[in-house]
Amino acid sequence: MTEDRTARLIAFYLPQFHPIPENDAWWGKGFTEWTNVAKARPLFPGHYQPHLPADLGYYDLRVPEVRQAQADLAKEHGIYGFCYYHYWFHGKRLLERPFDEVLASGQPDFPFCLCWANENWTRRWDGMEQEILAEQTYSLDDDRQHIRTLLTAFADRRYIRLDGRLLFLVYRATSLPKPLETTAVWREEVSRAGLGEVCLCTVSSLPGLHVDPSTLGFDAAVDFQPDLRHCPPRIHAERRYLNHNGSKSDSCDVNDVRSYSALTSSMIERSEPAYRMFPGVTPGWDNSPRRRSGATVYLGSTPDEYGTWLRSAIGVAQRRSAHGDSPVFINAWNEWAEGNHLEPDQIWGRAYLEATRNALNAASSTEAGAEPALHESSGICQWLVRAAEAPSGFRVDAQELATLYLQRLREAEPQTSLASPHEVDRVLTQARYALTGAHVKPSTRRAFAGWLLAELYFKVGRKTDGALVRWALPRLLVMQPRWALNLGIWSIFLSAALGESRATQLRTFFRRHQRRAGARQV
Repeated sequence: MTEDRTARLIAFYLPQFHPIPENDAWWGKGFTEWTNVAKARPLFPGHYQPHLPADLGYYDLRVPEVRQAQADLAKEHGIYGFCYYHYWFHGKRLLERPFDEVLASGQPDFPFCLCWANENWTRRWDGMEQEILAEQTYSLDDDRQHIRTLLTAFADRRYIRLDGRLLFLVYRATSLPKPLETTAVWREEVSRAGLGEVCLCTVSSLPGLHVDPSTLGFDAAVDFQPDLRHCPPRIHAERRYLNHNGSKSDSCDVNDVRSYSALTSSMIERSEPAYRMFPGVTPGWDNSPRRRSGATVYLGSTPDEYGTWLRSAIGVAQRRSAHGDSPVFINAWNEWAEGNHLEPDQIWGRAYLEATRNALNAASSTEAGAEPALHESSGICQWLVRAAEAPSGFRVDAQELATLYLQRLREAEPQTSLASPHEVDRVLTQARYALTGAHVKPSTRRAFAGWLLAELYFKVGRKTDGALVRWALPRLLVMQPRWALNLGIWSIFLSAALGESRATQLRTFFRRHQRRAGARQV
């Protein structure tokens, strides 16, 4: 019984990681989604860009081993299946090769369903909204032809069914000119093919798409996050906190910058609609790699925040399971140019995947009557954000908070090694990105970063050579050039870690970088 009620996690899957002739003509030879990803740059200090892949690298989806590795990684971390985006333009398909090869080869042996992404393709990535590259047109004859081309996929044993019915999504159902007639044609063709019934779902993404699916002839809606109807306020008054030393960056004026933490809180507290809707979550959102301006950026996403939201969504799905299958949709598996991917990157590694598996396991344990693991409800980055935003917070002692953070980190991740620049850089970067979305001033963020770096090297410096310490000094000055780090603190640290002779050389090195950064010496 418990197994039957376990929520199935379905991740949206983008197939645009291989070249096609159309993209070559529109964007330049060899264009793939990686083109946008690699050229991304931060809009302001603390803005996490670019997102660069780790375990799977800059893959090409024409390679079968890549698709198998994706499925293996997803299955290992609790993902039930992929929802492939499907592109149909009145008889013409685009980006179809990866899915066609999955279908023809039978590999990977991993569940899937389809979502018809029935949008016009435009040059909006370049800011030119009006130039249409591939246009959507509709007719009942095309509806019939369209569904017939999908029957082979529907007949595949891997195709996902809900309560025995084939699962098919339409991204912009309200764009269908005659939705009741279209859905009737689709149901008729699927039934005639002997494939049973189909569960048709709208996708509730943009504000105008949140409608009762039954009014369009559909069976349910999919909650596509972020929900722009209930999004938190834009960061306007606080935009000076995102800039270097009071600079006049207009990032928050020309882009839509919001807090990921506020988003998760809003979604968890949001009331459920009267109609059937499958819950959804997203590990983040940042489409600035695709847009010169007008991007939507959610700051401060961490695996802890995401895991809390996912666990809540799984709870919603389990409550609704009494009325039929209720999967949870994750946006997305590999939307790298929109900053929402579960695939490992070079900053967080597999942390979002592990948060996914932990949330699923915790929900199963709770359902079985067991208590969830402690770290599920008190993630280290989530704790840091809450502590920073508390009334006492940084205004009491940034150094003490850095010490407590490092202590909690060791308790939460006892296997973490801090004896290399790479590991220390990772810990420091994760903390800084987590605090970017918090409501704290940049000076306090830099103070925390400076003290955390000092704490890290005071803890590990005795076990390392001088290269590790030298690596730290210029980083500290970049993070906090105007915060007077007392040279006496570093003198004690260097002498204890390296001995007096070596410490003298490094003090000279430190002073040189300090003068270059314009820092005030104490």
